[in-house]
Amino acid sequence: MTDATAIETRELAKRYKETIALAGLTMTVPRGEVFGFLGPNGAGKTTAVKLLLGLARPTGGQGVVLGAPLGDLAARRRIGYLPELFRYQSWLRAREVLAAHCELAGVPSDRWAGQISSVLELVGLTDRAGDRVGSFSKGMQQRLGIAVALLGDPEVVFLDEPTSALDPVGRADVRALIHHLREHGVTVFLNSHLLGEVERVCDRVAIVDRGRVIVEGRIDELLGSRSVRIRVTEFDGKAEASLGRFGPLTIEGDWLTIRPVEAESVPDIVATIVAGGGRVHAVEPGRATLEDRFLALLQIEEALEAAKS
Repeated sequence: MTDATAIETRELAKRYKETIALAGLTMTVPRGEVFGFLGPNGAGKTTAVKLLLGLARPTGGQGVVLGAPLGDLAARRRIGYLPELFRYQSWLRAREVLAAHCELAGVPSDRWAGQISSVLELVGLTDRAGDRVGSFSKGMQQRLGIAVALLGDPEVVFLDEPTSALDPVGRADVRALIHHLREHGVTVFLNSHLLGEVERVCDRVAIVDRGRVIVEGRIDELLGSRSVRIRVTEFDGKAEASLGRFGPLTIEGDWLTIRPVEAESVPDIVATIVAGGGRVHAVEPGRATLEDRFLALLQIEEALEAAKS
C-alpha cells in the first residue's frame, strides 16, 4: 500500500459457518477521492464495510486502511462512520449527542466546542443544536448522523446510504458536503442504492456481486463514450460530409447521431450544421447511465454463473 492509497484489500473473505458472506474482495481506494461501493442486496457490501471498520474479523485475505491492518485502534480514530440504521436517544439534544460522541471518539475536551459547532454548521443544524432529537424529522436525524461521522476530522468517512431519508434539497446539501470533504482531502467511501446520486458525486466506483468485485474504475471509464443526437431539417450531403471530423455519424430520418463525441464539440457541431443551411430543432447529449451499466454487468454475471452450473 502506498501513501496515496486510503483502502486496499486483497481476496478479503468472511465465512459464517457454511455461509460465505464475502468470497474474496479485491479493490483499491485512492486517498482524497469519493468512492462508490455498489451491489445488489446480499452481494456482501455490509460485510465488507464491517471488515474495513474493524467491526468483524476476516476469515481470509487481507486489508489495510490508512496504512494500518484492519481493526487497528489508532487508524479507527481517523475514520468517520454513518451506518445505514442508527438511532439516538430521543431525550438528548443535538449538541449533547455530539458531545457524547466526542468523548467516545477520544476528542480532547478542549476541542469539543469547536468540533461541535463546525459539524453542526456543515450539516445545516446550527439553529437546532439545542433541540431534542425526538423532535427531529428523519432528514434532520440523517444530518445529525452525518455530523457525528465528521467529528474528530476523520481522514476517511464511510457513509452508508447518507441520502436515504432526505428530500431533494437535503440530497443536494449532502452532495455539496461530499464535495467539500473531497476538496479538503478526505476520502469518502459511499455505499448507496441511489445510483443517480453515486453518478453525480463519485470519482470511482466498485460494483460487487456474490462477494467479489466484478468491475472497478472511474465513472467516465465505466459509462463509456458520450454521444449526441440532433434533430435537423434542410440538411444536405455537403453539410453531412463536414460533420465527419467530429466522429462517426449515423442518420435516421431527421435525427443524426455522433458517437463517440467530445462534449466540448457539441456547440461546434451545431454551428457547422447551421452554417451548412441546416435547421436544428433539438440537441440531446447522452451516454449510458450508471444504472444501465450496473444492470448490464449483473446480467452478465448471472449468465456466467448459469453457464458454470
